[in-house]
Amino acid sequence: MSKVQAQTKSVTDLLTGVKYDIDFYQRGYEWQRRNIEELLNDLEAEFVANYAQEHEPWQVANYRHYFLGTIITIAESGKKFIVDGQQRLTSLTLLLIYFHHLRSEYPSIPNVSHLIYTEMFMHKSFTIAVEEREDCMKALFESNHFDATEHPDLSVRNLVERYKDLDNLFPDSLKGKALTYFVNWLLFCVDLVEIEAQTDDAAFTIFETMNDRGVNLSQADMLKGYLLAHINYADPDRMQVKKTEANNVWKGRIRKLADIESNAEEDCFKAWLRAKYAETIRQPKKDASNQDFEHIDKFHRWTRDNAKRIGLSITNDFYDFITNQFAYYSNYYIAMRQASQTFSQGREEIYYNAHNNFTLQFMLALAPLRLDDDSDTAWRKIRLVTTFADIFLARRMVNYRRNGYGTLKYAMFNLTKEIRDKDTGELRDILRNHLSGMWETFEGITGHNWGTYALNNFSGRSIRYLLARMTAWIEREAGNNVNFLNFLWDAKGKPFDIEHIWANHYEYLKDEFASEEEFQRHRNYFGGLLLLPRPVNRSLQDKCYQDKLEKYSQQNLLAASLSKQKYKNEPSFKQFSERTNLPFRCHAQFKRADLLERQDLYRQICEQIWNPDRLRADD
Repeated sequence: MSKVQAQTKSVTDLLTGVKYDIDFYQRGYEWQRRNIEELLNDLEAEFVANYAQEHEPWQVANYRHYFLGTIITIAESGKKFIVDGQQRLTSLTLLLIYFHHLRSEYPSIPNVSHLIYTEMFMHKSFTIAVEEREDCMKALFESNHFDATEHPDLSVRNLVERYKDLDNLFPDSLKGKALTYFVNWLLFCVDLVEIEAQTDDAAFTIFETMNDRGVNLSQADMLKGYLLAHINYADPDRMQVKKTEANNVWKGRIRKLADIESNAEEDCFKAWLRAKYAETIRQPKKDASNQDFEHIDKFHRWTRDNAKRIGLSITNDFYDFITNQFAYYSNYYIAMRQASQTFSQGREEIYYNAHNNFTLQFMLALAPLRLDDDSDTAWRKIRLVTTFADIFLARRMVNYRRNGYGTLKYAMFNLTKEIRDKDTGELRDILRNHLSGMWETFEGITGHNWGTYALNNFSGRSIRYLLARMTAWIEREAGNNVNFLNFLWDAKGKPFDIEHIWANHYEYLKDEFASEEEFQRHRNYFGGLLLLPRPVNRSLQDKCYQDKLEKYSQQNLLAASLSKQKYKNEPSFKQFSERTNLPFRCHAQFKRADLLERQDLYRQICEQIWNPDRLRADD
């Protein structure tokens, strides 16, 4: 085998003046939201350990370097191919595109466009060059948006979703003055090792050597070994019986966790240990050190290091930790994870929160559970916590607040400690007080410091979710047997479209607005949006409002409420409107005043759906 060249390179070195190709046999871009989340969390943790507001920009050069991993490449026919590492390099490119667009708000950010693409003969050639992804990458770079809903390439759909995730997950601690420092640190102090092989055979030998030398023990395996080793009775027969019992419980739970998802095993231990035992979390400031919350990422080691603090002292403690505590809490974790994947009656909030990627709900929901809680009591507590989270997240959405893991983990961990081991009455009072203390309310729909709630490049997912919840709620309250999922996808599995009540024709409403820019801003207001099946939406795109009304009358009740026919032909809908005191009315025309009225109607609908009184449902 030819000599292998390995070189440590910064992100800038790695992406400057080079184009990486990916062979057809390579897997696609497969990173999921949790991978992006882990990347941002790791980068944030390392950066904030170095950064201080009083630092001058030149001091970033003295920050500790961070190792992001190894990539394997091969140079062939004047091109450089990625054998291993395309997931990280592609994700870094998406992050750079995100920074590129933030320059309009933060002009001090370095220009990173030369790391994203090179331009020759008036043609942009992206650093990660994959023909099927070129249109998507170009659109994201130039317009910050690409509609990949029906794109045949799963990699392209993943690219767009992960790009959207970046805005939702990017930590608040890295915004403001810190952002410029962080970007410079990422470019020059984050390193990767590039291993450059000379032939395909050499490249794949390296790849196999790095990834296929034995099977590493998982954290759960190491923790099990530690716990079982301390089940050490004087009577050998009794010891064997107890170890066998504990091992069987452990294997049964791990098997059920593995059936849920590949990462469920680790997530279960982290959620449980943080919910019941962790006391500290790293402060978001310079030189802050990792605490319980962060150390539990290595839960096998944290458990050993904190054995006495969490009650592991004598043999019976270790036996009980597996057969009683792990069995009990993993049982509810497994049930919640299953409810997060399948919409089921009585556990809808868990599904809603999972749809919104609120993974912290599992830690939060385990916190108030006690080993002596019966099933009814435990599920009552879980419903209270997950209902709180449902209301909390929806309020933040309409105020343009991020709900990502990095943004919320500090607040949610502190709430976890506050509700730990509480009975249902105490738990309900704490959660209601937290909602009462929020400045984020549904008044954000009709106006706040950031303007009226509206559709933009990053609010689309939240608006689709809110509209689906609203539409399903109205239908159910009017006596129709539907649920949230019926308004996300049609019977053929195609997603519903967000319908603009106003077509994209300024001339239709020119007398209502001083400029086309003002018209476009109002057109995207929440109250001017509906959910419709895709074929219906596409058939209405260029029509004026009056020409749409008849079609609206045949659709879901939120859309049909615009038409006077619905009030005549559907007494159940009229009764629902009167019962809820919601100001529904038909609109023969839909001008600016009608839109603002509808915006306020949406606010009132949301206030009823996400009413904190839902926390009293078990009284």
